Amino acid sequence: MSRHGRVLVAMSGGVDSSVAAVLLREQGYEVVGITMKTWDYTGSGGRTGKEVGCCTLESMNDARAVALKHDFTHFIVDIREEFGDWVIERFTEEYLAGRTPNPCVLCNTHIKWAALLRRADALGCDYIATGHYARLRRDEATGRYVLMKGLDPNKDQSYALWGVAQAHLARTIFPLGTYEKPEIRRMAADFGLLRVADKPDSYEICFVPDNDYRRFLRDRVPGLGERVAGGPFVLQDGTVVGRHEGYPFYTIGQRHGLNLALGYPVYVTHIDPATNTITVGPREELLQQRLTARGLNLIKYDRLHEERPAVGKIRYKDEGAPCLVRQTGDDELEVHFAEARRAITPGQALVLYEGEDVLGGGWIHTVGEAATVRDT
Repeated sequence: MSRHGRVLVAMSGGVDSSVAAVLLREQGYEVVGITMKTWDYTGSGGRTGKEVGCCTLESMNDARAVALKHDFTHFIVDIREEFGDWVIERFTEEYLAGRTPNPCVLCNTHIKWAALLRRADALGCDYIATGHYARLRRDEATGRYVLMKGLDPNKDQSYALWGVAQAHLARTIFPLGTYEKPEIRRMAADFGLLRVADKPDSYEICFVPDNDYRRFLRDRVPGLGERVAGGPFVLQDGTVVGRHEGYPFYTIGQRHGLNLALGYPVYVTHIDPATNTITVGPREELLQQRLTARGLNLIKYDRLHEERPAVGKIRYKDEGAPCLVRQTGDDELEVHFAEARRAITPGQALVLYEGEDVLGGGWIHTVGEAATVRDT
């Protein structure tokens, strides 16, 4: 019997999840490793010549080798059907709706945690664990589990975890949250994990290995390119200034690839899927202060009963900015930033912070006109 219980560790075959598994074993947990096959090249295309990511045979073998070396059980499970239904379909639907999706958050919220917990229950595991750089604590006053930023600001992954439900956080362990990435690589070497210690981090969308989502959409939706090509590029006043390749192939804030010669730089400022119209304009037309978010998951509190200050992040690499947040309904937040933000994008996640704690988040639904600056 282990000192701390039995834990199911999601292992991608990379350095982070490998070290997470061995760390937990060193701490006295009974570790069971699991690698989830979420997709394959046959279905997604975009072969790059070298298979990289968490679903390749090489990665699965690397995860299994770690388990064998450190004497714990390892399973491989096929969740391609679950992953496709939730993540890939929604990824496609969001672009077709004129929004820019974040598949990693969808995966964490609807697939990774739910799928892990189902397998954990089947295997008699008390907890699940991942190699994410985030921390977790229980607030004794409220009884809620509070997600916190990872200690390493360069690797903090709390933004991608805002959608994980309280019941799932209650059974989650983040072994790497208090470490910095260079320490993890040194630990990997110390643990004898030489096959993964120097593995590069993967940043592409896992099911789009060539990082070309436009190619992926064309492959996924037969005839899409022909159906949407030729729509108008317009200025804010409606003046037509050119023709585009189709609204799903553009994102808010995009400058390159527009092929417009207007004598000054222009950016995509609005996408209208109903009319296949893309509005472009100068950089200042990307600046907005107000948004609404839906599809909420509140973490630190069960509800935001009054307007409160926070720091809001509007994309993964965003440093965050001061704002006031007000819950306007059971599933809607209104956010006013103290200063205008660039390229707030429907479909991306808004994540709200109170110091190191994640208040919660939601999907950016609408972006308002530039609002009056409010005191934060």
